[in-house]
Amino acid sequence: MTEAVIRKKAGMASVKDMPVLQDGPPPGGFAPVRFARRIPSKGPSSMAIFLAAFGAFSWGMDQVGKGNKIRRALKEEKYAARRAILPMLQAEEDERFVKEWKKYLEEEARIMKDVPGWKVGESVYHSGRWMPPATGELRPDI
Repeated sequence: MTEAVIRKKAGMASVKDMPVLQDGPPPGGFAPVRFARRIPSKGPSSMAIFLAAFGAFSWGMDQVGKGNKIRRALKEEKYAARRAILPMLQAEEDERFVKEWKKYLEEEARIMKDVPGWKVGESVYHSGRWMPPATGELRPDI
């Protein structure tokens, strides 16, 4: 659109011929400018957050306690089973040891038959105490 159509006047020779139109406030004035800091409350309060965190922590610790009780009961059951089966396992190990010890003494008697004064099965340490082999093997080299 042209200036002539907007102002409803005939065309002008110069911009200087235009009437001065100045913007002003609307009738009744502008709305007041809000300059105070008013931050809207978005989300829960700090007390609600604290109580929720405390509740979650309490529930979690309760679950840990229940889990500990269950784990302790399972461990005690496992240890009770081991205590119940231990005599049988020890008897089997003793039987195996006696068989191996007899084989060991027979081998020692065969090897040392030509040595005068050698007593088969006698300890060379003379400590007076009998100690079973620590590794469970009588002859690790064979």
